[in-house]
Amino acid sequence: MPKSALIVIDMITPYDYPDADRLLSSAEQVVPAIAGLIERADDVPVIYVNDNFGSWTSNRDSIYQQAVDGKAPHLVEPLRPADETMFVVKARHSIFFQTPLEYLLGSLEVTRLVMTGQVTEQCVLYSALDAHIRHHEVVIPQDAVACIHPHLAEAALEMMELNMGAQVCRAEDVQLRTS
Repeated sequence: MPKSALIVIDMITPYDYPDADRLLSSAEQVVPAIAGLIERADDVPVIYVNDNFGSWTSNRDSIYQQAVDGKAPHLVEPLRPADETMFVVKARHSIFFQTPLEYLLGSLEVTRLVMTGQVTEQCVLYSALDAHIRHHEVVIPQDAVACIHPHLAEAALEMMELNMGAQVCRAEDVQLRTS
């Protein structure tokens, strides 16, 4: 049985960019499901992969502080990464593009990625494709991914399921596997 990791994509954010207002209502709906998955991830690695917002001196603490000082701290605080939680900084849409994530997953012997976060039709979709081409099993809890454009998110979920073999399910149905 493949070992899982729970991936939290771009949820530590100040929501101060174009389309953020459209994203907020969707994010409000998914934060409880993501928090629930994190809570259930007892022995499963939880890895935050987060945008650096163009700041090349950023780290987990500075990104978190910028986010809680932003427009929607009520969406960030429930997802605060614990000190022992792994945190990878990214600069582009995919969680794999020029990040150490692939090496990290290999060192943890993880082959199954449960991907949560935002934005479904952008970073989640591109990351799922990159995971697929790296031969990872991909699980997308549809109630744990936020979107800007619901019709594009629906299409993205369908593409991930049909074209990439992703398991699209509800967060409560996700089985987090340690081995």
